[in-house]
Amino acid sequence: MVRIDDVAKRAGVSISTVSYALSGKRPVSERTREKIQLAARELGYLPNAGARMLAGRRTHIFALTEPFRADTHAPSHMAFVLAASIAARRHGYDILLLTDEDASQGMRRVEASGLVDGIIVLDVAPDDERVALARSIRTPSVFVGVPRDADGLMCVDLDFEAAAATAVDRLAEAGHRKIAMLGYPAAHYETTNYAPRVRRGFRDRARELGLDAVFRPLSETQFATEDAYRLTLEFLDDGVTGVVLNSEERSYKAVLDAVSARGMDVPRDVSLVSVGAIFDTSGYHRAIDSIPLIPERSCDLALQELVDAVERGHFDPGLRLVDPEYRSYGSVGVLD
Repeated sequence: MVRIDDVAKRAGVSISTVSYALSGKRPVSERTREKIQLAARELGYLPNAGARMLAGRRTHIFALTEPFRADTHAPSHMAFVLAASIAARRHGYDILLLTDEDASQGMRRVEASGLVDGIIVLDVAPDDERVALARSIRTPSVFVGVPRDADGLMCVDLDFEAAAATAVDRLAEAGHRKIAMLGYPAAHYETTNYAPRVRRGFRDRARELGLDAVFRPLSETQFATEDAYRLTLEFLDDGVTGVVLNSEERSYKAVLDAVSARGMDVPRDVSLVSVGAIFDTSGYHRAIDSIPLIPERSCDLALQELVDAVERGHFDPGLRLVDPEYRSYGSVGVLD
């Protein structure tokens, strides 16, 4: 059986350095870590003998990498963690949750230990550091979200562009020719993978249909209520009759309040459609039509792809998009 000192000798480093590199307990230079991982792979070294006593034996554990940061919106993120855990359990797998803010560190650790059969990647950024890592390791990974460079990856997500286009279609079919979209703060369009896709779907479909369309983001998260109220008044004063909402949860009530402040009614005078909300839009004093982001649908598909990859011994990279689902609550009215 290959031992840790064999890996140290092959890599030309000390035993303690091998231990630190494979466990992630102490920082090791990237060059040294790669040299040690290469030596371990070449020798067939399995550092966690209890988890995987024989090469090729499954552990029936999936890692779920979900970095918890200071700005993490816990309810939304935990909805995906729960949905992924339930889907994994249905396939007979347990979940090892990796929450380190340095997301790559956890992935390297579980890859080196041989503890897991696959990795689920959540909270995907446009230029996510985990993309390059997923391409370089042997453990199959599925991204719930679509980074800017998805080549060679397996990605699963709601078809946000189609969802936004569906919202525009519904407004256009009801006779609305001047529409607006209320979006997240501008930073979201640089740091998230979904917000730019919603905006693109809204703009492209409005252009295709020849609609007069405007997009306005909130300024900052802490001003969501004030911004939403002010921007909605501006929309109404400018003759907008249909609004797509893809914004902070707190902004929804502010939009309804602004409509009431103008002495107007939903859906008689203005129509509203929500896109990508993970929260229930039917509980407001005026329920709002929704094309929701449903964690269970994305996570169920991601887990099925990961289980299939483990069983086949390889995975076929590609993009698997979940079709949008329109939930009507009567907030879209036909214009006279």
